[in-house]
Amino acid sequence: MWDFSIGGALGMMGRTLPFILMRIAVYFGIALGYILLTGTGAGIGWGVGGFGDEEFRATTTMWGGFAGFGVFGALMYWAREYILYIVKAGHIAVLVEMIDGQPLPEGRGQIGHATAVVKARFPQASLLFLMDQLVKGVIRAISGLARGLLTVLPVPGAQQLAAILSAFLRVAVGFVDEVILAHAIRTRSDNAWGSAREALVLYGQNWKVMLKNAAWLAIIVYGLGFLVFLLMLAPAALVVYLMPGAWAAGGVVFALLFAWAVKAALLEPFAIACMMQVFFRTIEGQQPNPEWDARLEQMSGKFRKLKERALGAGGQTAPGMSPRPAV
Repeated sequence: MWDFSIGGALGMMGRTLPFILMRIAVYFGIALGYILLTGTGAGIGWGVGGFGDEEFRATTTMWGGFAGFGVFGALMYWAREYILYIVKAGHIAVLVEMIDGQPLPEGRGQIGHATAVVKARFPQASLLFLMDQLVKGVIRAISGLARGLLTVLPVPGAQQLAAILSAFLRVAVGFVDEVILAHAIRTRSDNAWGSAREALVLYGQNWKVMLKNAAWLAIIVYGLGFLVFLLMLAPAALVVYLMPGAWAAGGVVFALLFAWAVKAALLEPFAIACMMQVFFRTIEGQQPNPEWDARLEQMSGKFRKLKERALGAGGQTAPGMSPRPAV
């Protein structure tokens, strides 16, 4: 059915508890920030609405809430590089060392150690963010293979099925880019771009295994996320009730925010731990296939950009040349 161990992934999360607690603080803090600024904006709109009738007040309250939500969303857009750099990449770094049997510091020392590992590979947050964006583009191109294969099959309704599969794969591959980052950290190479290129070629030549497991994890994670959303509807409705001018749609929006926070803080690291198990086990003993390197270069402009970065950063970075530590 799937190739990962749920118990093993939960054990990895338990051993990296400092990062789990940091993720909870960061993502629930973000959700709370959205709620507070939305409420503040709605309150300002409600006050402005006092200069008109009830319909005018309802309108200004609604637009004030939208404005507060949008302002905080803009702040989070600019902060996304640092969240990836400090929270996600740091957690991946300690998970990699755990898989390789390296001793881990306890408590907050684990966070400091992981931050040093990430900075050694990526001196600037913007470099890691750029790599992540390029990797996501290549992964989308690889997942498009499955959609392309389905569209050419002589099966009734294949086009409609391909559209559904495409939407599902866009969700499923969201757990994969962190695995590529994990490989870039794991190789301990001075050329992280070359390591990412190598990992993408290895991912491409094992795409069936990887997409199958990503699909199962998408079902598990988003199924649990939906249950969290249903549970959060009641407290979210209470928050809306306490806001001035009670925003009718706010309950659903805030419940979605709470569910997103649970997904980002707890469900995503579980999925990443599972995918790391599958990827490192699958590629063990393999060498990157030059044919897949050429295929990715042909089908993805982002892969070509990443390859240019790899060659510029370290000269000879052909697939198979990055050192890989023994498992």
